[in-house]
Amino acid sequence: MTPILLIPGLLSSAEIFAPQLPALWRYGPLTIANTLQGDTVPQIATAILADAPPRFALVGVSMGGYLALEIMRQAPERVERLALVCTSARPDTPEQSANRRDMVERARKVGFDRFCALGADSLTHPSRKGDPELNAISGRMGAAVGLEGYARQTEAVIGRADSRPLLPTIKVPTAIIVGDADPLTPASLSKEMAAAIPGAVLTLAPDCGHVITLERPEVVNAALVAWLER
Repeated sequence: MTPILLIPGLLSSAEIFAPQLPALWRYGPLTIANTLQGDTVPQIATAILADAPPRFALVGVSMGGYLALEIMRQAPERVERLALVCTSARPDTPEQSANRRDMVERARKVGFDRFCALGADSLTHPSRKGDPELNAISGRMGAAVGLEGYARQTEAVIGRADSRPLLPTIKVPTAIIVGDADPLTPASLSKEMAAAIPGAVLTLAPDCGHVITLERPEVVNAALVAWLER
């Protein structure tokens, strides 16, 4: 069986993958990467690789997708399969970078616990706004990462490379999964990646925002199982 390495997103902990673990465990040993080591995307990816199995299937969500693409840049020979979930190969625009830094300052001003407790509301599908379960998970994950961890991750994301030139070189079975109403990494960005990666399979989750692993776990799980069985 192939080990499966799961990489959480920005301000996310292992809990972001809680609904996936029961569906994936029978396909191989599961490892959830630590994204708190390093100040840049290349440094974080290097730290993840140091702790990872020799070869693995790789799943990255949001910021985890940026890290997954960096791992494909650093050690493509170690990756047997690749899944990119609610992410993008593009670098930040200046406007996106400014907005990210504004969010960190907001977290400092309003109080980090309060900021995290309502963090899901700005990212989920409109039908899930105010969902107490999702907001509780957001609060717990934020507490696990911490304010300084969030600030460090934010700067790492801002400084990431443009991964679009890398996409045509990816030769492993690739799944791309995104919510149809993702406000942070719109579906058009996933379609761009799917068109550039040879043989990539795109899954669009209906009525779903950015927190796809929790909002539409049944869609994500089905897509990942199909990917592992390809």
